[in-house]
Amino acid sequence: MSARGQIPDAFIQEVIARTDIVDIVGRHVALRKGGANLLGLCPFHGEKSPSFTVSPAKQFYHCFGCGAHGDAIRFLMEHAGLGFLDAVKDLAQQAGLQLPEAQVDPAEQARAAQARARHHTLTDVLQRAAEHYRVRLKDDNRAIGYLKKRGLTGRVAQHFGLGYAPAGWRSLASAFPDYEAAELVEAGLVIVQGDEGAEQRRYDRFRDRIMFPIRSVKGEVIGFGGRVLDSGEPKYLNSPETPVFVKGLELYGLHEARVGIRERGYALVVEGYMDVVALAQSGFANAVATLGTACTPDHVKKLLRFTDHIVFSFDGDAAGRRAASRALAAALPQVSDLRTFRFLFLPTEHDPDSYVRAHGAEAFEAFVQSAVSLSRQLLDRAGEGADLATPEGRARMLAQARPLWSQLPAGGLRLQLLAELAQAGRTSVEELSALWGERAGTPVTASTRGRAPSPGPSTRRPPSLRPPSAVRQPPDHVARMLLSRSALWNELGGSDQEMLTSLETWHGELFRWLERDLTEHGPREWPSLREALQGESFGPAACLLVDGAELPAAADKEDLRSAVAQTSRALALRDPLRLLGRMA
Repeated sequence: MSARGQIPDAFIQEVIARTDIVDIVGRHVALRKGGANLLGLCPFHGEKSPSFTVSPAKQFYHCFGCGAHGDAIRFLMEHAGLGFLDAVKDLAQQAGLQLPEAQVDPAEQARAAQARARHHTLTDVLQRAAEHYRVRLKDDNRAIGYLKKRGLTGRVAQHFGLGYAPAGWRSLASAFPDYEAAELVEAGLVIVQGDEGAEQRRYDRFRDRIMFPIRSVKGEVIGFGGRVLDSGEPKYLNSPETPVFVKGLELYGLHEARVGIRERGYALVVEGYMDVVALAQSGFANAVATLGTACTPDHVKKLLRFTDHIVFSFDGDAAGRRAASRALAAALPQVSDLRTFRFLFLPTEHDPDSYVRAHGAEAFEAFVQSAVSLSRQLLDRAGEGADLATPEGRARMLAQARPLWSQLPAGGLRLQLLAELAQAGRTSVEELSALWGERAGTPVTASTRGRAPSPGPSTRRPPSLRPPSAVRQPPDHVARMLLSRSALWNELGGSDQEMLTSLETWHGELFRWLERDLTEHGPREWPSLREALQGESFGPAACLLVDGAELPAAADKEDLRSAVAQTSRALALRDPLRLLGRMA
C-alpha cells in the first residue's frame, strides 16, 4: 500500500505512467518550448519572466523562482488544493482507470458515493446562489455605494465574488424555481419555521446584506458570510454548519490567497471578511480570516500546507488578547524548528482594514515585521498577573507556563524556552526539569497527560542533533542513503517522495532541498552535496549522518525502499490519523 494507506503503490505508479504532466499543467499555465523542457509563468508566485519548467521526459515540474516542484499529483494538490486521494482519483478518471476498491466494504462504498453526490448537489446549489447575489449587487446602488465607501474597487469585488442579498424575504425564489426544495434548507440558504402545512414559513436566511462567498481550497462555494450595510445586528451572519461547511475547518479567502501566501512567504490571519478583501486590494493578497470562531488546530494545519510562516493579527483590546491566547494554544502543537508563528496586535482604534487606509500599506508591512514571536507570546502569557520580583510571582509564572510549554513538540525551541523559563523563574534548567517531572523533555500527549511524574531529577539526555552512529529514526537511514547516492531518489515512487518531503522534522526540509538540487544539477557525489549544504539550517545534521556513519552509507534501491517503508510505518504508528488528515 502507498504511504497514504489507501491506494496500492502499483496503482499510483500506473496512474502517473498514463498521465502526461504537460497536459495537466498546460490547462492552467501557458507553456512554450524551451529546449528539452517547456517554460511558463509560475502559477505559484507572481513573475514577469518565466522560471517555471515542465519536463516531458521526467514528468516533473520545477520553478527556479519559488522552488515549487513535483509530479502531476503534486501539481493538483498544490495548485487546485486537492487532497492526495482526490488528486489520484482525478488523474485516474482522466486516464480511464478504476480506483481499486476490493478491500472496501460495499456498504461503505455506497455511503461514500451517496456522500459525494450530496456534496456535489449542495455545492452546485450554493454556486447558483452566489451567482444570484453577484448579479443583484450590480443592480443595487446602495450596496455598490457601501463598497465604494469602504474603498473597494469593482475588480477586487469581482475577484472575491462579492454579492448582495436583497431585503425581500424570498429573493432566492427568482434563482430557484423550486423554492420548496429541501436542498435550499440543507445548504443553509433558507430557514423553515413551523410544521408542514399552511402554517409553515420559508424565507431567505440572508437579507439586505453584502455577501461574501466562502470557498473551499478547491474553489467550491461551501457557505456565505453576510454583512449588514448599516448598524443592524448581527453585523456578520454566517451560514450554519452543513455537510459541506464546518466553521472550525475553513478559512475565508484561503482559495484566493494561495498565490499571495507563496509570494509574501507567510499567511496573515485576520478576524473579518472585510479585512481580507481590503488587504488584498492594498497588496496583501496573503490574508485569510476565521469564520466567527477562534483559531483552531485544524485552521493551523490547513495553513501549514501552504507555508511554514504564519502571522496572527488581532485587535489590541481585551477580546483580541483572548483570541491571541486561543491562537497560541492552536499553534503550539504544530511548532517545529523550521516554522515561525508571530502575533500582531493593532492599536485599539484600528482593525487591519482601517489601519491600512489610515497609514498605508508600507506602514502596515512594517507593523507586520515587528510582530511578536511565538516564544515571546508564550512568555508574556505565562507572566500575566505574576510579579516576577517575588518568589510567589515567579512560582505563578512557572505554573502558568508549564501547560503551554508542554504542548511544544520536542526540538530546539522547546529546549530554548525551557532555559528561558528557568532564567525568568531564577532557577536552573535541571531544577525546573525536576520540578516538572522526569518526562519534562517529552511533549504532553493523550498517553502522558495525567501520568504521575517520577521522583527526582531527570537523567535523560535532552534531544539534540545526535551523531549518526546512534541513528534511531528511520528518516535518518533514508537521508544517509540518498545523500550518499542521490540518484536513488529517482528510484522512489511519487507517493514515497511526497511522504518524505512532507515530513515535519528537519528531514522534510532536507528531502525537499535534495529534490530541487537533483532537478537543477542532476545526481551529485557526496563531496559536492556537502559543500552545497553549507549555510542550510539542516546542513550540520545532514553532514553528520554521512561523515559520522559507523557503517558504509552506500546502498542499493532495495535498501532504500526498505528504509522508506520503515519510515512510512513509523509515521503511521506515531500518529495513524495524520496521513488521513492530509487528504482533507
